[in-house]
Amino acid sequence: MNAGDDNKSYDDINVTPMVDLYLVLLLIFIIMTTAGVQGVKVNLPKAGAAAAADLSKPKTKAITVADDGKILLDTAPVTLAELETRLSQAKSQTPEFPVIVRGDRATQYQSIIDVLDVLARLDITQIGLVTKSLNKP
Repeated sequence: MNAGDDNKSYDDINVTPMVDLYLVLLLIFIIMTTAGVQGVKVNLPKAGAAAAADLSKPKTKAITVADDGKILLDTAPVTLAELETRLSQAKSQTPEFPVIVRGDRATQYQSIIDVLDVLARLDITQIGLVTKSLNKP
C-alpha cells in the first residue's frame, strides 16, 4: 500500500442510504394518511319522503348495438323480436321510461335504424343517443 492512499479525500457522498430513508418515510406518510381517512365518522343527514319517491322512478333501459350487429338490452343479447317483446313488457309496467341507444362507430347504420324503428312502433319517446365528446380522450 502506498502511504498516499490513507490521506485521500473523499469527494463523493453516498446518497443511497439517504434515498432509502426518504422512500421509507414517504411510504409511512402514505399509509398513515390513507388510514386516517378511513376512520372519519360523519353524522349523515336524514332524507324526507320526497327523496325516497325518486327511487320509484323508472330505470333507464340501455340498448347497445355492437360493431358486428349484435343487439344487447342491458348487457343481455337479444334479437329484434325479443327486444320488442321485452320493451313492450316494460312499457306495460311503466308507460314512460327513458331508453339510451349506444352504437359502435363501425356498426352498420341499418342496425341502429332497426332499433329506432322498434322504439317508434312501441311509442317510446324518451330516447337518448350516446356519443363521445370530442374534447375528452
